[in-house]
Formats: sequence, structure tokens, C-alpha cells
Amino acid sequence: MAPPTQVPVTILTGFLGAGKTTLLNRILSEQHGKRIAVIENEFGEIGIDQALVINADEEVFEMSNGCICCTVRGDLIRILGQLRKRRDKFDYVLVETTGLADPGPVAQTFFMDDEVRDEYTLDGIITVVDAHHVEQQLGRDKECAEQIAFADVVLLNKCDLVSPDRLDALEARIRDMNRLARLHRSVDGNVPVDVVLGLDAFDLDRALVRRPSFLEPEYPFEWTGLFAPSRESRTIELQAGPDPSMRLIAFGAAEPTDLWLRAAAERAVRLFAEPAVDVRSGDRLPLDQPVELRLTGGAPFCFELPASDGVSIALFTQHRPEEFSMRTLDAGGHEVTPLLERDWVPAHEHDDTVGSVALEFFGSIDAARFELWIGVLLRERGADIYRMKGFLSLAGRPQRFVFQGVHMLFDCVPEQPWGERPRRNQLVFIGRGLDAAAIESGFRGCLVP
Repeated sequence: MAPPTQVPVTILTGFLGAGKTTLLNRILSEQHGKRIAVIENEFGEIGIDQALVINADEEVFEMSNGCICCTVRGDLIRILGQLRKRRDKFDYVLVETTGLADPGPVAQTFFMDDEVRDEYTLDGIITVVDAHHVEQQLGRDKECAEQIAFADVVLLNKCDLVSPDRLDALEARIRDMNRLARLHRSVDGNVPVDVVLGLDAFDLDRALVRRPSFLEPEYPFEWTGLFAPSRESRTIELQAGPDPSMRLIAFGAAEPTDLWLRAAAERAVRLFAEPAVDVRSGDRLPLDQPVELRLTGGAPFCFELPASDGVSIALFTQHRPEEFSMRTLDAGGHEVTPLLERDWVPAHEHDDTVGSVALEFFGSIDAARFELWIGVLLRERGADIYRMKGFLSLAGRPQRFVFQGVHMLFDCVPEQPWGERPRRNQLVFIGRGLDAAAIESGFRGCLVP
């Protein structure tokens, strides 16, 4: 078991709509004697998941607009650092990832970051599997397979929607993918708490067998160039590339060594999770601050590096230089070669066709019109809609309604009355090739004038 100074952490993962938040709510409502801090992550522009977590004494932190295993890994480190200052208020941490997360890089955080490793220990990875839809997901989405493969415990959920023979076949397929994971069946995530907490189950050696590069962390940047000190300012010149912008951080390095470079990379991970300052062609780049190079208008795009007499300059760039024909030029216009270059393993990328559509409208909707519209939408696009979730205000009904769905299945159940709160509708659709304009137009047609 972990030393008493370390806080156990459970990673709760599973594909979109598998039932992670339902399981989380069951854990939070049980009398298990643990004080749990919850870290939520969402895929979408509107923060829905925190509101879906029941009101409890547990601390809930939410990270929106990103996948916890890539661009906001620094955000996870930052929040774990904040939690450390409130150590007297909790003795367990639950991290619920977005349904599109690969749990491997999340688990890496607890081994690769020194401060996190000293304070926290990874207790286990729980993967919730949607028994009704998993065969379809495994045939199309690699994240679903990765989540099962990395699990210490697999919870085969929604078993009431599947025949016993099919459940047996699913269990056999899952065991072929991960023979060491403990497997449990459930309906609505209803399992004893000791099935998912206090496992002491994560096995680093097994993770390394599954993925030999497990201890090679992924980064939100791909390249570092270290340049010699200069009494004169230099210019970074870029041509048009695959993106209209590029993130970059410039550090000053008095003693540039490999040890310094590794420490600077971890610092850059944290800073890449912070809001970036927009800079445009002709601007001077600040040091020690994330910036977003805006590459709009006519190329080439030029950004000035400050003079650094006695101090080397290290550039951490989101993309590789050759993608933008990037060069560093001295005051005379001659190209400057880096003293040292380093490539980094980039954070994984999701399928570009998978995205989210967020709707938020004040007022109420006509229930009959909404039911007709959502029925047509799911008949036509249900196979491409992985997840639906949110809150609805139905005309003539005093309660707020919770709306959740997966593919062609959905439900809409009442909860507490609106009271004095302004009535509004918030919905998030996550899926492949979604037509945001058509979905918004259809929903607008359900609003009561």
C-alpha cells in the first residue's frame, strides 16, 4: 500500500456515454468514509459535467475545452499542486477523463513529474464499458481499445440492455484484450465501492509491456532550439503553414545543459496550459510567457527576439520548424543555427472529424417539438452522435430536466425546480462530422417564442 504521505488517485475512464459520471455519483453518495477530491475533464465548449455531479462535500475541479491527456496535462499538474495545499480536506483523488482520452499519458503524470510523484500514487485505472455500444466503438475508435487495454478494472456497464449470450461474448473479447484486468458487470454503475477504490492495482511493469514508451512523456510541443547569447535582437521568420497560428515559449538559459533542458520542458508543459498572449508579425516576443503567433496576412511573418547578452535563448514550439519554413535570423539577415536541437514526443491527436456542438439558449422549449426534432436527428445521424448531455427548460414544467443520450438512446428526467434561477437550455453533442449550424437551427425551432 502507498505510504501515508502519498494520496491515492484513481483514473476513471471510458468511452463517451459509457456511464462514468453515473459511477462517479454512486461513489460520492456511498458511505465509505473517504474524503474525495474530484477532477473533471470535458470535451466541449460548455461546462456540463460538473453540474451533473451530485452536490456533495467533495471538492470538484473542472477542466474544460481540452483532453486531459494532451493539451491540458499541465493543467492537471497545476490542479494537483493546488490540491496539495488543501491536503487536510481530502484523502483520495478521482480523475474522470473525457470519453476520448487515452489513459496512458494521464497515468504518466504520476511517474514523470517529480512533485506529483512525491505527493500522489496511482491506485488504479477504472474503465467503464458501454455493453450496448462497445462492439461498434471498438470497430471505429482506437481510444476505446486503449482504455480497455490500460484498465486495472473493467466495468461492463448497461448489462440490462444486452442479452446474456452477448454479454458472455463481450467478456471473452475484453479478456482477450486485457487478461489481467478485473472484470465486473453492472447496471447504472451499481457496484460496491471496494471494486473501484483502494485497489493498489496499477502495475508499472505491465504498463511498460503494453506500451514500451510509457515512461517517455508526451508534450504539447514538438521542438526545442537553443541559441547562443547575442547582444543584438534576432528575428524569427515563418512562412504560411498548416495552421493559422503557432504556440511558442522562449526561455532564457544562463547555463544551458541537458539537465536544464529537461527541467525547462516540464516548466513549459505547465505554461502551455496557461492562456497565451497573442502576438502578430512585427511584435517582440516576451520571455517566460506562452505566446500565440498569429500567422495572418502576408508572409513572411517576423517576430523579434529580445537581445540576450550572456544568456542563451531556448524556443519551445508547438510545431516543427520545417512545417512553417521557420528560420532565426541575426541583425544582418543571416540565418542563425541552434547550438542544440531537441525533438519531443508530441501529444496525441484525436480524429479531426470528431468534435462537439454546444448550444446555450435562455427561455424554454416546447416538449413536443423537441421530441419530434431529436427523434428525426437521431434517426438520421444517431450512429455518428457518440454523446449528448445537458439541461433543458420545458415550457410549463417547474423543474430543470437532465438530458443524456448515447447514439439513438436518450432520456430526459426532472430534477430540482428552477426557482429564482433564469431558465435556460444547455446541450452538448459530441460526434463525428456534426453539422453545427443545422443542429443549432433545429433546436432554435423548439424554443417557445
